[in-house]
Amino acid sequence: MFFEGFTLETRSVDGHAVRFRKGGKGPPLLLLHGNPQTHAMWHKVAPELAKRFTVVAPDIRGYGYSEKPPATADHMPYSKREMAKDVVGLMHELGFPRFQVVSHDRGARLAHRVALDHPASVERLCTMDIVPTLHHFEHVDMAFGLGYYHWFWLAQPHPGPETIIEQDTEVWFDIHTSREPKDKSFFHPEARADYLAALKLPGTVRAICEDYRAATSIDLEHDRASRAAGEKVQCPLLVLWGAKGKIGQWYKPLEVWGQYAQGPVSGHAVNSGHYLAEEAPQEVLAALDPFLSA
Repeated sequence: MFFEGFTLETRSVDGHAVRFRKGGKGPPLLLLHGNPQTHAMWHKVAPELAKRFTVVAPDIRGYGYSEKPPATADHMPYSKREMAKDVVGLMHELGFPRFQVVSHDRGARLAHRVALDHPASVERLCTMDIVPTLHHFEHVDMAFGLGYYHWFWLAQPHPGPETIIEQDTEVWFDIHTSREPKDKSFFHPEARADYLAALKLPGTVRAICEDYRAATSIDLEHDRASRAAGEKVQCPLLVLWGAKGKIGQWYKPLEVWGQYAQGPVSGHAVNSGHYLAEEAPQEVLAALDPFLSA
């Protein structure tokens, strides 16, 4: 079954609606998804993790059925700093002042900011298929520009990319998620249906673009300020990346993350493309098992 044993609910966190699934018993574990997905991307690993942990998997701000605040000229509502307040607030609301985090893609960029701004709340952190946003932008070359062209396109001024995507969100979804070739059957039908339904909600496409616009502006300001202040990830950090993807081709991920972390950094490539938790769930679970503290 799809998320067997999990509840699906929406709560208001500081006036912002957050949809999430919750299941299991044990120490709290927060799962943060990527773009253009929802919490449904965790459907293969969350039930297994729920055997040891209380798993909370929200739709992050702007995505899925969570709040989509109005955009502003400075893109602040979609800064990772503001998005972090939603997920930390949700965990605190649920009675979890301290928790572990497993994250992928945009959710991992959000998780990085959660660890910097709320170090007392994060016990352990796993990021999947990223290096820090600041490192990406400070080491741009032709390979990155071609491979992650969508970073620059989605960040173009409103309403350019929104107008094109909203002509046919399903076509855009299939193109966008085929960074390593795959057909429509790749995603679980219930997960795919959730992703597409969310994309068709008013404001979702604008919010996704704002996420990327924030990444090229206000997020970099926050990241540079954190670096200048000597702020680094303090908790143990597990770094996973897809062996068939770009991160391992372009960077030495453990060395890069070592520059941004104060605590121990470990990790390795997983035999998958970008969507680790959906392509290689057993490998992901095998890596998480010794890392997460039960």
